[in-house]
Amino acid sequence: MKKTLNLLMLTLLLVGTSCTPEETVEPTLVVNTYNLDGTWKLAEWRNAPLADSTYVYLVLDRKGTFSIYDNLSSMYPVCQTGSFTLEEDWRVGHLISGTYDHELGAWGHQYIITDLYKESMTWTAKDDATDIQKFVRVADVPEHILEAVR
Repeated sequence: MKKTLNLLMLTLLLVGTSCTPEETVEPTLVVNTYNLDGTWKLAEWRNAPLADSTYVYLVLDRKGTFSIYDNLSSMYPVCQTGSFTLEEDWRVGHLISGTYDHELGAWGHQYIITDLYKESMTWTAKDDATDIQKFVRVADVPEHILEAVR
């Protein structure tokens, strides 16, 4: 009887520990204009958070246009617009590049998009592996910024 009880206890212990829930890993999204569409806020640049008073909001449209709202080079909000393209490079993955409106030229880098999730993504400059930008999805650009650039 004692052996049976011990065996039953051991069985319950093993069954109880084997039923721990597995961690669910969120799958990455396919890099395309539909999954990039929306408003993103720069959360980290070069593995460091932005200073409290600075910001960059990036609005990507699935039609291939963008708007960037920032105050990095000015004490006032600035809005720059243009178009972007996506391409797949078999060596590095999905690349995004852009051209500003009003003859302001091209972006300084092409960026490799990695870790695209519903709520975040990472861009790394193709020609500078230390230029890493982490974005988080937000609902909208804050209204006070939109008002300031009008």
